[in-house]
Amino acid sequence: MLPDEAPEFPRPLPLGTVREGGRRLTLTATPEECRALAARFGILSLESLAAELRLTPEEEGTTRAEGRIAAQLTQACIVTLEPVPQAVDEPVAFRLLPPGREPQDGPDDIDEIECPDGIADLGEAVAEQLALALDPYPRIPGAEMPDEATDRSADAFAALAALRKN
Repeated sequence: MLPDEAPEFPRPLPLGTVREGGRRLTLTATPEECRALAARFGILSLESLAAELRLTPEEEGTTRAEGRIAAQLTQACIVTLEPVPQAVDEPVAFRLLPPGREPQDGPDDIDEIECPDGIADLGEAVAEQLALALDPYPRIPGAEMPDEATDRSADAFAALAALRKN
């Protein structure tokens, strides 16, 4: 999503409302929000999207979010362009950062989301997690790439190696 665009699935949450002991939230996208997200992700349809999140305050004002996202969607097969129905059911974990806190980008760190005004958009965070869970190469059963579309670079290098031996 570009900074000037309104989010398709807005669920703002002031970080200060997550008190000691935590908070549980259920987020469910409306049919209109699902259509807008499908258009954004370039998929045929998003029939449903829901998230169950447990928010827990941490030291230094951060908030940890853990839970699951579930979605029913349809993508186009990369070979035939036929519809490929899919179900997503994934665990998610991310950290919400208060104003002034910079994200850590370590390889083992969970995703960190900046909240410069102290308000987290949980809907956008869930949408981003869904985007990461989408199958990058959806295929219907039995769909095979045509021979001319396969990578034959390894064959070319083998042929060069054989020439070098001669």
